[in-house]
Amino acid sequence: MTDSAYLTTENTSTPDFRVREATQDDLPDILRLVHALAEYEKEPDAVEATQDDFAAVMFPADGRPNTYGFVAEVDGEIIGIAIWFYTFSTWTGKNGIWLEDLFVNPAHRGVGAGKALLGRLAQHCRDRGLTRLEWCVLKWNEPSIGFYRSLGAKAQDEWETYRLDGQALEAFANASSA
Repeated sequence: MTDSAYLTTENTSTPDFRVREATQDDLPDILRLVHALAEYEKEPDAVEATQDDFAAVMFPADGRPNTYGFVAEVDGEIIGIAIWFYTFSTWTGKNGIWLEDLFVNPAHRGVGAGKALLGRLAQHCRDRGLTRLEWCVLKWNEPSIGFYRSLGAKAQDEWETYRLDGQALEAFANASSA
């Protein structure tokens, strides 16, 4: 597999785009799109991450990365991102992928960039023997839910996501260190 896939869009008035692995030079654009995603998800002030934070996990000076990314670009402009990391299933004994964020700039939606980013992740899973590609979607985000269903993705309705963060995480950690 090459590090980029060139795709022809169905709309001939839209330029072709390509999907490739993210590089350290892409970090400003990745962070720009993360901020745009936060706006879309009605949490404009929620992003605390910096370029240095992304660099530390995606392109560490020492050790191996634990977070990865693919970008979609048109004419050198990054229009979409898929940020992900490996998971592990105790049931299958194999790794999978957790897609943390998938976002395509609204001005470039409908040309297949989101599908291409997810397709690249699916190919990565297939080529490496990974058994799962999973992600969360906000319940109100009907356009995305419809898109995911059109690809054959199924909601895991029997599972409910829980999170410990902020003061609750700190308090529990402190109470647990006896």
